[in-house]
Amino acid sequence: MKLCGLTGGVGMGKSTAAGFFLGLGVRLVDTDDLAHELVEPGQPALAEIRREFGAHLLGADGRLKRAELARLVFADAAARTKLERILHPRIRERWQAEAGRWRQEHCAVAFVVIPLLFETGAETSFDRIICVACSRAGQEARLRARHWPADQVRGRVAAQLPIDQKIARSHFVIWTEGSVDNHRRQVEAILGRI
Repeated sequence: MKLCGLTGGVGMGKSTAAGFFLGLGVRLVDTDDLAHELVEPGQPALAEIRREFGAHLLGADGRLKRAELARLVFADAAARTKLERILHPRIRERWQAEAGRWRQEHCAVAFVVIPLLFETGAETSFDRIICVACSRAGQEARLRARHWPADQVRGRVAAQLPIDQKIARSHFVIWTEGSVDNHRRQVEAILGRI
């Protein structure tokens, strides 16, 4: 099995690319989805976040106030590091377990969407790495469309390697400045080469 990492900057089109790969029948897990699962009520990671950051980050229903936590950690590098120590090992354990199942099923190709692939030192786990990228202006426009505050946009972008470094360390690049159809064609071409 060829295990591929799909990475890129925040707001650059990773989810769209992942959707195209899924549509082509590949197995895929998104680490953002795993992170959401890990902070559901009753999960050990949520209890650890509560202990580390305070009960005020949980709503009356016991759910994590994700936007409030994001504001905190993207404004404070030390807080972000604490959160990453809680979540990243658990996320890695889950996607590696999924990759193990795919190997047992003799899948030909599978993907892990992992925005912080290089930042977490995960590159050695993958046979091929695909970076989804666009210009800084395109990225900023997409993030503004999400109605994120400017300081949060800056914090999220600063938490990741610059996109040119991700591109340089990847085997393939999907450039998302063009049409969605162009995005899809790049995905198809890359899958054909893997």
